[in-house]
Amino acid sequence: MALVEAELDQRWPETKIEPTLTRIATLMDLLGSPQQSYPAIHVAGTNGKTSVTRMIDALLTALHRRTGRITSPHLQLATERISIDNAPISPAKYVATYRELLPYVEMIDKQSAAASGPAMSKFEVLTGMAFAAFAEAPVDVAVVETGMGGTWDATNVIDGQVAVITPIGLDHIDYLGPDLTSIAKEKAGIIKRVPDSVVPRDNVAVIAEQEPEAMEVLLRRAVEVDAAVAREGAEFRVLARQIAVGGQQLELQGLGGVYDEIFLPLHGEHQARNAVLALAAVEAFFGAGAQRRLDVDAVRAGFASVTSPGRLERVRNAPTIFIDAAHNPAGARALAATLTTEFDFRKLVGVIAVLGDKDAAGILAALEPVFDEIVVTTNGSPRALDVETLSDLAVQRFGDERVVTATTLPDALETAIAMAEEVGEQGEMVSGAGVVVTGSVVTAGATRALFGKDPA
Repeated sequence: MALVEAELDQRWPETKIEPTLTRIATLMDLLGSPQQSYPAIHVAGTNGKTSVTRMIDALLTALHRRTGRITSPHLQLATERISIDNAPISPAKYVATYRELLPYVEMIDKQSAAASGPAMSKFEVLTGMAFAAFAEAPVDVAVVETGMGGTWDATNVIDGQVAVITPIGLDHIDYLGPDLTSIAKEKAGIIKRVPDSVVPRDNVAVIAEQEPEAMEVLLRRAVEVDAAVAREGAEFRVLARQIAVGGQQLELQGLGGVYDEIFLPLHGEHQARNAVLALAAVEAFFGAGAQRRLDVDAVRAGFASVTSPGRLERVRNAPTIFIDAAHNPAGARALAATLTTEFDFRKLVGVIAVLGDKDAAGILAALEPVFDEIVVTTNGSPRALDVETLSDLAVQRFGDERVVTATTLPDALETAIAMAEEVGEQGEMVSGAGVVVTGSVVTAGATRALFGKDPA
């Protein structure tokens, strides 16, 4: 596994894309087009993609379908990216699949080099591995999360009969464009006309609430490819939500009717909205409508089984420690809102490590109202923003007295725990204190590993 990862890391990183699907399409052709051997639900957007993908997977499983799932990036181990039956493939299967594809990959590398092009990227190879593994399983349906963008994302060699667009925000602007309109155009590329087949199929775009300029782009794309549209707030919505122990209780208006008494073991209004988006996607996949509702008990069971590691995940009690993969201002605002409305900490300490290509100032601004103090650090990634730069940004927002630095993530956690457990003026410990580790998917994954959590 380590050798395979070392080989893959020599390829183009996932943060570098080229506007072409030629290499991944060629690989699929050489493999016999495995991505065409099963139907798919394709998920793009800026925030909530992984949670929505995992919810769709859980619902399909509860409805007795064998699933293959692609998510990215991984938190701890690369095998998390390729799941079958709701579980990551084994390291042995990961390595075997890579070795089986390698001769074809090397052939494409040579062809591309002869045309003065790059070798296949790491993400392209991983995507090919996933589609091949799904065909071999075989799965009944693939649930595919894009890596970045949509039109030129390697996963877009699949023709999803349902395209799901989560909320679109400003992220990856160096690669996708400087504004919501241009970013939405890239995401909209997964909404496609369904190819002609013996059995006619509808193509449906299931769209979360968006800023007007983003929604206009998405709807225009749907018209261009003759896709039916289901929109949050119009065709489906969250009717009610109540905070519950370990999550929330929901009432959801789906495409086929109302689904009540839904327990979702995740926190936050944003997760409730992710849930109804996932529900509508699965309804669209099965052709549910006004006169055809999914089995309510199966829907309840599916949502109750949902996990989303690294998304406001509790990893310790006394003091309470949560980890959250918020890596952009929108994600940080959702985290802050959830901490404010669903928890009552007397003192909250943040541990923050951010990657260098992210909007660190925007993340800090979103989190400042909810953290009493923060510890800024690095998550160990070569792409991480250095501690000194992050500290300077934090001091500008929080002030000197509320910012502490630590050179490593373990040191930062130890410092934050000590800060949370500080005794008061009368010598008593502050009760109701907590620690939240956030700022990056990499930060969340590294923290999970420190607390002994298995990849999921």
